[in-house]
Amino acid sequence: MLAKKTSKNQITLPKSIVTHFPDVDYFDVQEESGKIILMPVRPNQAESVRQRLAELGLGEKDVRDAVAWARES
Repeated sequence: MLAKKTSKNQITLPKSIVTHFPDVDYFDVQEESGKIILMPVRPNQAESVRQRLAELGLGEKDVRDAVAWARES
């Protein structure tokens, strides 16, 4: 299957693929070894992570710092 990138960097996913993810509106996008990887994300899960981070008193800067630290290793 082919998907074409538009001039606005948008890609329409083939219907035969998205029918496997009927309740998913968001995808996490990653690059891995020259491939684009899409992982379905359910907002409720992301929201629960945000809530937990807030409970721990962690903000965006803390997360950025942790990612930077992990990438140094």
